[in-house]
Amino acid sequence: MSTWNDPPGGFHPISAPDYLPRPQLAGIQLQRLQSVVTRAYERVPLFRSRLEERGLKPASIGSLTEIASLPFTVKTDLRDTYPFGLFASPMEEIVRLHASSGTTGKPIVVAYTQSDLDVWSEVMVRSFVACGLHRGDVIQNAYGYGLFTGGLGAHYGAEALGATVIPISGGNTERQLMVMADFGVTALCCTPSYFLHLLESAKEMKIDFSRLRVGVFGAEPWSDSMRERIQEESGIRAYDIYGLSEIIGPGVGVECRDQRGLHIFEDHFYPEIIDPESGEVLPDGAEGELVLTTLSKQAMPMIRYRTRDVTALVSEPCACGRTLRRIRRIGRRSDDMVIIRGVNVFPSQVETALLRVEGTLPHYQIVLTREKGLDQMEVKVEVTSEVFSDEIRKLESLQHQLEASIENILGLRVKVTLVQPRSLARSEGKAKRVTDLRNV
Repeated sequence: MSTWNDPPGGFHPISAPDYLPRPQLAGIQLQRLQSVVTRAYERVPLFRSRLEERGLKPASIGSLTEIASLPFTVKTDLRDTYPFGLFASPMEEIVRLHASSGTTGKPIVVAYTQSDLDVWSEVMVRSFVACGLHRGDVIQNAYGYGLFTGGLGAHYGAEALGATVIPISGGNTERQLMVMADFGVTALCCTPSYFLHLLESAKEMKIDFSRLRVGVFGAEPWSDSMRERIQEESGIRAYDIYGLSEIIGPGVGVECRDQRGLHIFEDHFYPEIIDPESGEVLPDGAEGELVLTTLSKQAMPMIRYRTRDVTALVSEPCACGRTLRRIRRIGRRSDDMVIIRGVNVFPSQVETALLRVEGTLPHYQIVLTREKGLDQMEVKVEVTSEVFSDEIRKLESLQHQLEASIENILGLRVKVTLVQPRSLARSEGKAKRVTDLRNV
């Protein structure tokens, strides 16, 4: 774990590698890469066989650029080897197991040694520090506990920071709001869509949580427009945190107070950007699919894991002083794209278009259908109570504005249906934005 001091202005890590010169960081990365490749080769049959198919051995990796010669790992590899086929540690060294929700079949199982948990707590501490949190904060953790990695990842990181942690988990909105107000909560961890629901409920219940100053939001893509809406309506600073179970959980990357991309903790997670089609490594600044390699994971090393998240690496210096490269905020995934009449559509594009028009709420649902062989798309959008009570002429005008805004971004004319406040289902976890009825 890193050493911490408490100078005026808040916590700062004094030995964490967030501020290391790039050449020194590269030396750490190479040493750890060689070690993790050796571990995976010796202990994971699938990885060993793929390396041997390419005529490679761990000794073949003499520089960081040679990581591109290693095979990719994809999500189906975890399902095909369910439950423990990718473990590189014996069960007596495994101290925790997590798993995905398993909505598309068998769940994905991930494992941790005690060393892995220590690393996870460390990167979560560094994440909270980047968001301006410190040991004086009261952090309400509304991520779900259990097999989902979000809850426990944030919990142990906040405790390691020295903050006061409220392990409230997800759900029970009235209790969430009561605790926020009565316990003097200063920071909240949850999904951004659930925070919007909390905001909406707080207004109805006339509950004040004015001491809240920071939101650490993750587990789902959310647009800059949604961030602006959250910050304007709540008065807090809303930070994006990134992670995935296959790598470690939350804490792979996070925004700093500059909010211009998410710093990747490169001493533990090596990032690459590839062309999703060819697999070719792209230069910093080019948009493509994020690929991550765990550099210190013992129980379950991930070598060149294809995240399917679309972003770009930013290598320019950050105003915060961290030398870690950043990724642009994740607005979409290469696998959440839907194709409507030959046009590629991402939910984040629809969200951006909707929030450009005044009078709408950041709650929407995309419904896909097929009529007479043609794909159709409808966007159901909640509007404010004041707007919904307006005369029909004004509602029609708003509907046309929204359709025009979506067409301007997508180049596709779609149907917009205005619905009254709170008529769309709310999520206490990850928001489900798309309902695809085309093949039902």
